[in-house]
Amino acid sequence: MKIIVCGGAGYIGSHLVRELSTQPGYEIIVLDNLSKGHIKAVTKGIAFEKADVRDKEALEQVFSKHKPDVVMHFCASIAVGESVTDPLGYYENNVVGSIYLLQAMQKHNVKYFIFSSTAAIFGNPEETPIPDDAPTKPINPYGDTKLTVEKILAWTENAHGLKYVCLRYFNACGAHESGEIGEDHHPETHLIPLILQVALGRRNCIKIYGNDYETKDGTCVRDYIHVTDLATAHIKALEYIVKENKSQKFNLGSGEGYTVKEVIEAARKITGHPIPEVVEARRAGDPAILIAGSTRAEQILGWRRKYNTIEDIVATAWKYHKANINGYEKNFKSLSCNRRLQTVVASVGLAYKPSKIELELDL
Repeated sequence: MKIIVCGGAGYIGSHLVRELSTQPGYEIIVLDNLSKGHIKAVTKGIAFEKADVRDKEALEQVFSKHKPDVVMHFCASIAVGESVTDPLGYYENNVVGSIYLLQAMQKHNVKYFIFSSTAAIFGNPEETPIPDDAPTKPINPYGDTKLTVEKILAWTENAHGLKYVCLRYFNACGAHESGEIGEDHHPETHLIPLILQVALGRRNCIKIYGNDYETKDGTCVRDYIHVTDLATAHIKALEYIVKENKSQKFNLGSGEGYTVKEVIEAARKITGHPIPEVVEARRAGDPAILIAGSTRAEQILGWRRKYNTIEDIVATAWKYHKANINGYEKNFKSLSCNRRLQTVVASVGLAYKPSKIELELDL
């Protein structure tokens, strides 16, 4: 079975490819424009096509060349705040790109589609943990673009017989157990990598936005799902759609979540660093608790998480970040003198304290 993985050089996509490549019966083709992904994250020996899902001609060439049976779609702009300031860019990339991809599938008679969606489609949930059939009320353009694609998929099934699975989740985190691939965003906005940057001397402290929420310690509670567990869920969704020939939507959540302070404390335990914290004002629009359930995925797909504690998750992330302090692409020789010093100091387990100007200029 030939599978095109769109966004297979990105964070979640690369972990899916790594896991899928260990299983027999699949020929994998990674399609990525490398605007956010990294060629070094692609598993060795896997076919790679540099292309953009918004480029119809490029998609035609890839589909004609490889003749896939399944498409797994991870390509998306994902920063909530950026989606508010650049909604048109988000609709172009997330929605228009998906439409072009579906048109290529229709032309080449590809009937199976696995979509990496988001629990952001639920907005401020009425119930926690968020059930699979919760009302969808996105409160930002990012969530709305994903929900729009889900609606397009339903209408496309009605018109052309496409079968699809949508997987909805919040915070992908952690890294492959080998430490060879992990999370590398520029700029980084996710909590766990930001915390670990403090332990590596890349930041002076981690900021906590609000400590007066109605939670156990006053900080926000969020779902954290290990990226390999998400990869496993996508593989199980693939097996389901091929076997059952049915469309379905699944939430992928922990059902409990962790506070910001609990994640910081786990990182302190794993790294052995004090990781100073600074409390800032709340950010507008941050709900106190966002947790998804996974009842349907557990019952129908038989999905079970391997990484069940925040300590286990952080440990894998730490292994990756220690081995790849500057991410995939940055060569040590190309770094500034200050960043080279940070790299050397962090590699022996000490904390480098950058100055304010270093942090502002990203030296």
